[in-house]
Formats: sequence, structure tokens, C-alpha cells
Amino acid sequence: MKQFTKITLLAGAFFCLAMSSLAQKKLQQADLAFENRQYFKAIEDYKSAYTSVKKPEMKAKVLYRTGYAYHEINDMKSAETYYQKAITAKYPDPVAVLRLADCLKAQGKYPEAITEYNNYKKLNPSDPRGDKGVKSCELAQQWKDQPARYKVENMALINSKESDFSPTFSDKKYKTLIFTSTREGANNKQDITTGQNHSDLYETRLDKNGKWSTPVTLAPTVISPFNDGAACVSKKGDFMLMTRCPEVKSAVAGCQIFIAKKQGSGWAAPEKLPFNIDSVNFGHPSISPDGKTVYFVSRMKGGYGGADIWKSVYDAKGNTWTAPLNLGPQINTAGDEMYPYVSNDNKTLFFSSNFHPGMGGLDIFKAEIGADGKFSKSPENLKAPINSGADDFGIVFEGNKQRGYFSSNREGGKGSDDIWSFFLPPLNFNLKGKVVSSGGNKGINKGEPVANAKIKLAGSDGALNDAVTTNDGSYSFKLKENVSYTVTIETSKQTVSATYKDGYLASKDMGALTTAGESVSKDFVKDFELTPVEREIRFPAVLYELGKADLKPESKDSLNFLYQTLVDNPTIIIQLSAHTDSRGSDAKNQVLSQARAQSCVDYLANEKKIPLARLQAKGFGETRLLVTDDVINKAKTKEEKEALHQKNRRTVFGIVSWDYVDPNAPKTATPNNPNKPKTGDEEEEE
Repeated sequence: MKQFTKITLLAGAFFCLAMSSLAQKKLQQADLAFENRQYFKAIEDYKSAYTSVKKPEMKAKVLYRTGYAYHEINDMKSAETYYQKAITAKYPDPVAVLRLADCLKAQGKYPEAITEYNNYKKLNPSDPRGDKGVKSCELAQQWKDQPARYKVENMALINSKESDFSPTFSDKKYKTLIFTSTREGANNKQDITTGQNHSDLYETRLDKNGKWSTPVTLAPTVISPFNDGAACVSKKGDFMLMTRCPEVKSAVAGCQIFIAKKQGSGWAAPEKLPFNIDSVNFGHPSISPDGKTVYFVSRMKGGYGGADIWKSVYDAKGNTWTAPLNLGPQINTAGDEMYPYVSNDNKTLFFSSNFHPGMGGLDIFKAEIGADGKFSKSPENLKAPINSGADDFGIVFEGNKQRGYFSSNREGGKGSDDIWSFFLPPLNFNLKGKVVSSGGNKGINKGEPVANAKIKLAGSDGALNDAVTTNDGSYSFKLKENVSYTVTIETSKQTVSATYKDGYLASKDMGALTTAGESVSKDFVKDFELTPVEREIRFPAVLYELGKADLKPESKDSLNFLYQTLVDNPTIIIQLSAHTDSRGSDAKNQVLSQARAQSCVDYLANEKKIPLARLQAKGFGETRLLVTDDVINKAKTKEEKEALHQKNRRTVFGIVSWDYVDPNAPKTATPNNPNKPKTGDEEEEE
């Protein structure tokens, strides 16, 4: 019996040793896959090894690395779960808290992410990534709450349940897209990094009805047993650059950039570009519009941290590409900068980064390319809705237009990574207004709509437009973006209202507005109030020396008002009429009033250079009293009587004609239409 027990114990010991050895082997396999960035395989191996791991510190490490691997294949929910478990298991490195914060941020959970960034700051106060994370979350929330004008839509017709990303145009008319996809197709082998199918290049075409065709793989010459994707086509369409990633078990195999030349309607077999290094990753090529510079991504030595963006220039003399040049610290960071794209005018570089302040994961940025090809300004985040908490990358524009496509694994998609369209809807700017009556001398029907007034709109772009007010006095214009405008008004014989049928004087009132800098649609409003033509038209009182026709200095301000009216209405001919009260002889009052009217004409003609042909002087003495002596005599006080006499002492003007033509004006000038003469009234003091 003792012998049996001994044998049993020995067998148990051998079994435990075997299990321990097996667990150790699984853990080693998981670590090797992890180090080689074969994350999908690493996740399976870590999960398999976890139950056999006994030491708490090793369990914490397995949990952390499982979360890390999930993070790298963009399964943020699983990554969050395992990071939390690792932290609970007392994983010693505070980077677990930082990556948990990054993971929360990538899911758009900004308040929770801020909490974890602050926790990381307490654990590692010297690392600026804590503060940077908090600030980026605050910005992200602001951008999310106040998104830009872009409209973003999922390209459901061409997306699959797998990953579809990195679109690029392959024709000059922008009607053919090439993109990368892991959908079931020519190559269904599983990728040991992501667990998806190997990626291939697909093509879709836009038909006459604006519908994209069912995607098909590119020519067999391009398809390989490996991951193919992230391509770009030259502006001329004569060659394509693409990324190819071989797979080698238990080893690091670098992705490489290949060039495939156009061959008939297809592509020739791809050839590796000379600057590739087999043990280093190269990918995401983007060719400049002139076809002479290729931008790409690599982790080669000499960079600033993770994946950096580099460039190589084609040397025509040597028929080769120059040694790679890093784009520098304005673009590249300690994080990953990827998926470059150069604008059609070669002035802007678009790229994605997970380190520049963003909304989470990869964000799309733009940076100005200097005349020397360098970058002197900080990149600008494209903000929501182009960017989100998820990964946003691989943008391409339709020529110079503010529309195109990009890739994202945000919520609302069809698969893992999806292709999304974006466009900038036009801003709608309108100018609206009403033209109304001032009500004339007595304020009768003030605010009454004025019809047939001409509104003139002049834009800083050189455009001139006009509109005529309708019966309700209204007018409207459509305005353009980024243009400044001035709005003025003209009148004619047809400018009338229900009460005032004899025309209106144009106003010097002018509106000024601009749509420049406006980021939302807007209606501008400019109303006008016009003075109706009456028998006597009021303007500020003209003052004379007592019993004389000499103008007092302050009277020039009143006549300057009349001068402006003549400028604003260049076709009118006016009669200046002077009136006296009833005191004094009729003959003297007549002579005095005529002299006073002439003084006004002389000032306008001699000092303000108004043509005499537009001015007439007429004295009426006491023949047109506004207030009779009977009414004045009934006033109770001397002051009241004097005020009534003063109403009779006035200088007014009326319109004699609307058909004055300036002899010095260009022959093409068109005069306003004629109208009947009318006059109006204004108080005058002596």
C-alpha cells in the first residue's frame, strides 16, 4: 500500500511538472507572439496560459498584455476590461492606467478618461502625457459638442462586415476607387496579427446614376498570399504604390512598399522600392501630384518614437529614389504618425496621429507644406465630425473639392474599419430687408411699405446685382461665401406706397456686411426708411441774419444735408423756396424771401459745386402761411404766438423734375425716370 501511495505521489509530481512545463511553454509562445506584434495569436495564447499561471505578478502581466493586444487590434471594450483587471491585480507599471485612459478616450468616454489621466498624473507626475491627455479630452468634448460643417456618411454599398479602409482615386475623373479590404475574396487566409482575413486591394467604379459598383479585386498580378493594401495611384495613372506585408511565424517580418506600373487596363507585377529594409516596416505610401515625391510610414532608426512619416524624392538622373528623409518634429512625435496624403495643390499634408492632441485613437490632421518642402507650423486637427473617439485615417480628397473619403472604425459602421464619405455642404447666406416710408412731414402712415425701390448690391468679388422691392416693400438676395458687400438704394418715378404716389427720395443710408469668417448659414437684414415726395420737403432749419438774407454759419450744416440729398438723388432738379411770416409789408417780405432762397442756391452752387441747372430759387413771402393770423391771435402767450410765427418762417425745397442728365457723365449712363414736381416743409428760425 505504501508502495502504491509512493508511486501515486510520484506520478502526481510528474503530472504537475508536465502541466507546469506546458503552461510555461504556452506563456513563452504568447510572449513571442506579443513581441512580434502577432496580437491575435498572443490573445489566444495568453488566455490559454492564464489559468496555469500561479504567481500574482505574472497573472497581472498576462492580464495587461492581453489588454494591450486587444488595444492594438482595436477591440477597445475588451482592452478596457483587461486593463481594469490588470490594475486590480496590482500590475506595477502605471502605464496600464495611461493605456486605460487612452482606451476610454478612444471610446468617447471623455469624463472617465479624464479621471484615469489624472490618476496617471498622480502615479507618474513627471510624464507630460497625463496633462496632455486631460487637455485633449477637454478639446475633444468641445469639438464633439460643436462639430464642423462637414457631413459624414457611411459608404454602405462598398463596405463589408470586415475591414475596408485606405481609399484612393485611380482616375482623373474621380470615378474609380481602390481600397484595402479583408473581406472574403481572393485570399481568405487568417492574419495572425488581427485574426481577420488577409487584406487585398479592391476596385469600385461610379456609374452614370452615381452608384458605386460591387467591389472586385485588382488584377492577379497584384494579389499575393500576404497582406496587400494601403495603396496610392499617381496623378497620371501610370503607376501605383502599394504596401505588402509578408508573414513569418515566430519572427518579425517588415512590411514593404512596392511599385506596380500600368499595363494595359491592369497592372504589372509589383516591384520593391529600393529604400526598403527587410527587417523594418514600411507602408502607407502617398505620391505627390507631380509624381516625384513619395511620402510613407516607417519605424526605421532616426525617427521620433513610434511610426514616423518620411519622404523620398525620385532622382531622374539616377532613375532611382533617394534615401528616406524624416519630416521632422512638427509632424512626427513619440506616438504614431501614419497614412499621409498630399493635397491636389501640393500645399497641404494630411495624416493621422495618435499623439498630437486629438479625440481618441488616430485622428486626422493637416499641415501646411512650405515652399521649401518643410513644415514650420503645428498641424491642425480636423475635429468632429471627420474625427471621432475611434481611429480615423486614410483621407483622400476629390481634387480641389471639399469632399472625398476616409476610413474609420467608429460606431455606426458596417464592419470593423469602414470607408466613409465626407463633403462640405454650401453655406446659405441671404440678405433680406424692407423699405418703408418715414411718414412724411406729419408722420402719416409711417412704416408703410414702399414698392419699386431699387436695391443695389456690390460684392468684393466684383459682382453687381440689383433687386426691386415688391408691394410689401421687401427684397432679398442670395449671398456668396467669403465675400463682403455694400447695399445701397435708388428711387424712381415708380417708387411709391399706398399713401404717397409721387415718389420717394433715395437715402444715403448704406449697409455693409460680410460672409467672410462665417461658419454657419445666416440671414442678414438691412431695412431702409425713405422720405416721400410732398409739396414741401423738410430738411434742417436754415438760419439767416435778422431781417437779412445772409446765412448764419450754422446754416451751412442744414444746407449740407440738402447737398447730400442731391448727391443721393443725382437726377432731381429742385426748387428752394423761402417763406416769411405775416408781419411786415408784402413787398418787403417777397424781396426778403427771394433773396434768402437765392442765398441757399448760391451756397450750394459756389461752395458745394452743385450744377446751377439743378437749382432754382423762389421766394413766396407771406403768400403760403402754414398758420393763419387768426390762429396765431388766439394764442394765449407771447411765446406761443412767436412759435406759431416761426412755423411760417421756413426754407423748404420741392422737386421740379427727375430728369436731370449730367453732361459730363459717361454716355452709357441711364437717367432716372421723370416724376412730377412736389415740395415739403421744415421749420426755420431767425
